[in-house]
Amino acid sequence: MTAVTTRPGGSMHRLLALLIALALTVLAAGCGVTRGADDPDNRRLRMFIPNSPGGGYDLTGRAAARAMQDNELTGRFEIRNIQGASGTVAMQRLLNEKGSDDLMMVMGLGVVGAVYTNKSEATPLKMTPIARLVEEQEGILVPAHSPFKTLADLVEAWKKDPGKVTVGGGSSPGGPDHLFPMQLADTVGVAPKDVRYIPYDGGGPLTTALLGEKIDVGMSGLGEFESQIEEGKLRVLAVSGDERLDGIDAPTLTEAGVDLIFTNWRGVLAPPDISDAQRTYLTDLLTEMHATKEWKEALADNGWSDNFATGQEFEDFLVEQDARVADTLKELGLA
Repeated sequence: MTAVTTRPGGSMHRLLALLIALALTVLAAGCGVTRGADDPDNRRLRMFIPNSPGGGYDLTGRAAARAMQDNELTGRFEIRNIQGASGTVAMQRLLNEKGSDDLMMVMGLGVVGAVYTNKSEATPLKMTPIARLVEEQEGILVPAHSPFKTLADLVEAWKKDPGKVTVGGGSSPGGPDHLFPMQLADTVGVAPKDVRYIPYDGGGPLTTALLGEKIDVGMSGLGEFESQIEEGKLRVLAVSGDERLDGIDAPTLTEAGVDLIFTNWRGVLAPPDISDAQRTYLTDLLTEMHATKEWKEALADNGWSDNFATGQEFEDFLVEQDARVADTLKELGLA
């Protein structure tokens, strides 16, 4: 029988080989595009939502967080809805979190306007811009039997006697449904101060007002009016973006002879004074999220238009939007 001998240190060699293999596996995993359980950056992040559950900001933020979690791009999100003053309470909380490197907040055009109408110091330009995510067009809606058959009909009547045209929207002053008719009026030669605007608490009450012909025209995003449009109870005179909307038989403002493009949009900010490295990390995180199947499905399911932008493009966009909103609200004496 042949004896089998074991060299001293054999067990140590096998252990060392195992450790090297494990180290190479971890290193390889770290080179991928996702942030798995072995990544030290795979930590819990926080997200502020500046309105109640079920609102536009809430749907956008939760869809983004879900896409990141499902693809293991980061750890679990702690999502907090912070209501009050049309988003400015949440903006003040974000400003107070100066330097916090684990926090993002969803915001948009309505928050830009609310900051002015509420005289808040927590402006978007004081925060750290991360990414613009989505946009939605506004539509110009009239009841089925309205005398306004085209946008030109509406503009003619509006310019002749602004006080006789009652405009409704689903936003309080400073929100997108308020800003749109004011900017449209200014573009076609009607003084924004002369616009008879009635705010309603969202699309439901606005629909009731239109169907009951309590107002002459409504201006809002079209998602909540699809069934009434399909049934012929409401008509769309024009849409506010640079391209027509699928399923809506209406021209853009530009096609109808009005030189204006207006969209409601939503994006993400971080607190002021975070490090360049953290800003890059959050930007890369949302860029990876934007490429996921889950996010593309969220865009389609909610009827959102993809309008992703980061870096200098988003920063310049925020400056332009802030100036445009400020000019409109100052003219109305609201800023």
